[in-house]
Amino acid sequence: MKNSYNFFAVDLGATSGRTILGALQNNTLELKQFTRFQNKILCIHDKYYWNIYSLFEEIKKGLLTASQQGVHIDAMGIDTWGVDFVYLAKDGSLLNLPRSYRDPYTNGIPKEYFSHIPRKRVYDLTGIQIMNFNSLFQLYAARKESSSALEYADSILFIPDAFIYLLTAKKICEYTIASTSQLLNPYTKQIESELLSPMNIEPTIIPQMIMPGTVVGNLVKNIQRECNVPEIPVIAVAGHDTASAVVAVPAEDENFAYLSSGTWSLMGIETKNPIITEESYRLNFTNEGGVESTNRFLKNITGMWLLEKCREEWKLEGKNYTYVEIVQMAENVDSFQFLIDPDDSIFSNPESMTQAITVYCNNSGQKVPITHAELIRCIFDSLALKYKYVLNSLQKLSSFQINRLHVIGGGSQNKLLNQLTANAIGLPVIAGPAEATAMGNIMMQAKGLGLVSSLTEIRSIIRNSVNLEIFYPQNTELWEKAYKKYLHILEK
Repeated sequence: MKNSYNFFAVDLGATSGRTILGALQNNTLELKQFTRFQNKILCIHDKYYWNIYSLFEEIKKGLLTASQQGVHIDAMGIDTWGVDFVYLAKDGSLLNLPRSYRDPYTNGIPKEYFSHIPRKRVYDLTGIQIMNFNSLFQLYAARKESSSALEYADSILFIPDAFIYLLTAKKICEYTIASTSQLLNPYTKQIESELLSPMNIEPTIIPQMIMPGTVVGNLVKNIQRECNVPEIPVIAVAGHDTASAVVAVPAEDENFAYLSSGTWSLMGIETKNPIITEESYRLNFTNEGGVESTNRFLKNITGMWLLEKCREEWKLEGKNYTYVEIVQMAENVDSFQFLIDPDDSIFSNPESMTQAITVYCNNSGQKVPITHAELIRCIFDSLALKYKYVLNSLQKLSSFQINRLHVIGGGSQNKLLNQLTANAIGLPVIAGPAEATAMGNIMMQAKGLGLVSSLTEIRSIIRNSVNLEIFYPQNTELWEKAYKKYLHILEK
């Protein structure tokens, strides 16, 4: 057996994508970024799509870059955002660009769908948080608008599975990405045919379910030639990016919650079994698949989407702030002057995020943030308090005591928000790794090749490979007072 292995990770987020080299040697993992690229939503005739062909070209550019640098790749894997999918024709052609979960075509659809199958029944079958963009409601919306792509579809492939198909010509359905769809029963780990019946869709339209860590096949010959690479095995990692990120939580025991911080903030706990109760239903928590048959019990929270949309507006004004500048600006503003619920529908995809924040503050009887610095502070304070709100609910539903919060992903580098979060929740916040998704992707490739045997071993390697920073709570009485104010605003 070799002493070192090189893995090629494709990490596609809702705003950008990357190709990354992971070198595993002596129980440590080192990362090197090959390429980075934008992932922009296309608006065509008032419908919103992902440019899957452009992303496919970017994956091949990453492979070519590895070849040009003389790097031998032992395996590759792909993770992406959840819920979205492509339609595949009987002859293997893609029938359309995949619709984006940001497309408003699902607005109001859950209510219509529940006239066929009650909301509570849908939750009991799936344990999934009811969100209008879930795959279940996208399919219903597609049927309602008489989508020809759905009409002629022979298969439906979730986004990471679609890229695996383009790379290997193999059709699969990876478990963790399927678990985001609100089509999967978390107990049977199979697609629920009852949920597809209102659309007259057979469950066989979704290919055979496979578990993360499965070797799917090798790159097809034409991609080998085009990118000058050998027969690289393609491994179905935890295809959902959050599932990959949770693999890399550097925890030593079960008494933790995690916060995967990026465009979305996803806060949850890792459990052996789904938690599907009256209380979890009332609080709209979700159960998604993890590796080694673990369950990710979590809540989706709108995260850095708020700030990124503001930054887009400010760029048009000629203000292109770095993250260092953003943190400095927030630090110079008094806290708790303006508070919002990041998950209010007004912030879903507004034409102007700054205007949406202004409207929310006006409607809730608060002062209105005027300056860019005030808007940033509003977002940071509100996120920290929303994290406390969700963590309190998690603790009520958990069978174990949560004694720390692991913050992973790009947001773990925001030291100010990490400290504000520790202050709000009253628990230590352990920050890192920032590259959790890529690390989890790579380590599941290693597991697929038999180089590691368990999630425990993977997390030990992650701890060997990163420097973690711990933030301890400060000013807890002040934050408890602010939280009471926040709860009052949420009630409004």
